Amino acid sequence: MPDSSGPHPTPPAPAAKKPLTIVMGCDTFAPDVNGAARFAERLAAGLVERGHDVHIVAPAASRKHGTWTEEHEGQKMTVHRLRSWRWYPHDWLRFALPWTSKANARRILDEVKPDVVHFQSHIVVGRGLAFEAQKRGIRIIATNHVMPENIMEFTVIPKFLQKVLIAVEWRDARRSFDRAEAVTTPTRRAADFLEKATGLRGVHAISCGIDAGNYTPDFSPRSGNRILFVGRVTGEKHIDVLLNAVKLLPADLDARLQIVGGGDQLKNLQAMAETLGIADRVEFLGYVSDEELRQAYTRATVFAMPSIAELQSIATMEAMASGLPVVAANAMALPHLVHDGENGHLFRPGDAQDLADKLESVLSLPQDELDVLKRASLRIVAAHDIQSTISTFESLYRGEPVADPETEAASRVASPE
Repeated sequence: MPDSSGPHPTPPAPAAKKPLTIVMGCDTFAPDVNGAARFAERLAAGLVERGHDVHIVAPAASRKHGTWTEEHEGQKMTVHRLRSWRWYPHDWLRFALPWTSKANARRILDEVKPDVVHFQSHIVVGRGLAFEAQKRGIRIIATNHVMPENIMEFTVIPKFLQKVLIAVEWRDARRSFDRAEAVTTPTRRAADFLEKATGLRGVHAISCGIDAGNYTPDFSPRSGNRILFVGRVTGEKHIDVLLNAVKLLPADLDARLQIVGGGDQLKNLQAMAETLGIADRVEFLGYVSDEELRQAYTRATVFAMPSIAELQSIATMEAMASGLPVVAANAMALPHLVHDGENGHLFRPGDAQDLADKLESVLSLPQDELDVLKRASLRIVAAHDIQSTISTFESLYRGEPVADPETEAASRVASPE
């Protein structure tokens, strides 16, 4: 029987968790424009907004190097810019010198004394931080955004040697990942790929996440058929397949393609559009501001992603948050976002005719049926909220158990009522 003899003291509120000091190691970071850089920038800004002290370690974007405060996504953070060199086979990539990675890591870790190190790449910066953090007993979290298969495209290594070197790269990656308390990658399919390539087990699938509120869906009747691609203009994106597909579309659709992004294949693809006779229907916008990018998403009718090497594809999630149907290659992690017949279609990788057929099927839809696909994109991408991603990483940083969101979803589907 409860005691009612007098007032009961109010139980104390749970103690607030103290903010963390976090060192985040990145081989690519803003102003670089790619999925890994964008994820690190958004995660860091979200952590700062929650009161954590975040230090970014990344190659300098120019010859100027040192430590200073930078603002990203509206949040100020400390950035340690390492002396870097330009990799000229690539259109913008700069890298920190590998033989200085441990010395840089020692200096920064001894100065900052972080609670946790989170490296976003094992290649240079992450390798040094992992080695030195382990020696100091600092908790390490690792995230993989890298496929050595993609890196080889920007080397001058002969093709016959690349397969051997890819295997060597994955073994090297394993050495850095083995130092981490937890390893993550953006999707379950990417996690399975990483486990197979390295022999790791227990890789977490944690979405890069986006803030869907930053994007504006438009359900007003469309004034034209606009196809949009956003991403690096490089070989692994297979934009040539998209150009060939546009060539195959019926003329009466009056479909126009916008390509947002820069890269080493830009001039080649511009020449290809001329050769195909579709230059008047293809617009290469290059790099654009965040606001211009959001407007491009809002104006488009359908988003096309022909890439075969996406570990998640932030651009595809941004398109979905803008209410766009998606036609994507049935490869790597894209089927995780594009549910065939629900919010768009998957096509056979490299098959321009199949891509054209799937684009035509979307562009030919009456407005009410198109809106069904648009709403499905909004519903599917809602599971990839950036705040959930930040909370999951906070738990990993503190050593708390986390449930893999992808596994939870699969369990709900598989379990009987």
